[in-house]
Amino acid sequence: MDQAPGGPKGPEEQGARPAQSLPGCYRHPDRETGIRCTRCDRPICPECMVNASVGFHCPDCVRTGSGTGHTPDASRPRTLAGGTVTADPRLITKILIGVNIAVFIAVHASSTLLYDLVLRGQWPPAPYVPTEGVAAGEWYRLVTTMFTHEEIWHIAFNMLSLWFLGGPLEAALGRARYLALYLVSGLAGSALTYLLAAPTQATLGASGAVFGLFGATAVLLRRLNYDMRPVIALLAINLIFTFSPGFNIAWQAHIGGLVAGVVIGYAMVHAPRDRRTLVQYGTCALVLALVVGLTLLRTTQLT
Repeated sequence: MDQAPGGPKGPEEQGARPAQSLPGCYRHPDRETGIRCTRCDRPICPECMVNASVGFHCPDCVRTGSGTGHTPDASRPRTLAGGTVTADPRLITKILIGVNIAVFIAVHASSTLLYDLVLRGQWPPAPYVPTEGVAAGEWYRLVTTMFTHEEIWHIAFNMLSLWFLGGPLEAALGRARYLALYLVSGLAGSALTYLLAAPTQATLGASGAVFGLFGATAVLLRRLNYDMRPVIALLAINLIFTFSPGFNIAWQAHIGGLVAGVVIGYAMVHAPRDRRTLVQYGTCALVLALVVGLTLLRTTQLT
């Protein structure tokens, strides 16, 4: 998320860079997956997974007599986090990218839309009573700022990061859980920006949500016992840019999204099977409640 002193003009941001992709299915190498056969440990995509009493098996293990008691026509398998396996594991990622691009086009087609969508605490500045901004009741800005970009390089960096980070996460979590992760992480970044940034400062960009995906990716790689050094290195590089002087970056959005992504991501992939849905969505609800609390606190301070 970018910041532009005194208004939404001239955002500058170093976009998040893509983390290491998940492995490809052993039968379909072009399909990334976070699921492995519980017998041979080979990566398997949704088309190849066969539901077993414990985890999933690949077609070869089923064919050679794995003792699962299931056939290739068994019930549809679930993702690592318990989501429904779908034919297109990147559908939500594609839709999110499409929404960001559509807003980008609309912003450049209108002379006032950008001003109406960016995150701003209040306007005019104190001691005047705010008539615009979140403090004036425009809470929608916490959401719209997540899909708003002004510069072409800004949206290009964020959408590239969303594509590389989002696809594997969507495949591993399932559509609903992945969308909840993205939106709540973005809102957490917006809330922390509203709380800590100058109230008249305008900020915009999908970076809070993207950093949430970054945090969840690190948790997922740890859960799958993959080498975490590449993602840790990329995260460190992005944090260096975040706090480097001269880049004019709203670091609050990055940190808020990152922390929320780690917390929600951990709940998604470590929730006990018998209470998985309750723990996963309960964690999202708790983070969302914190977002509301921080927003109310800041609004009280400004009004």
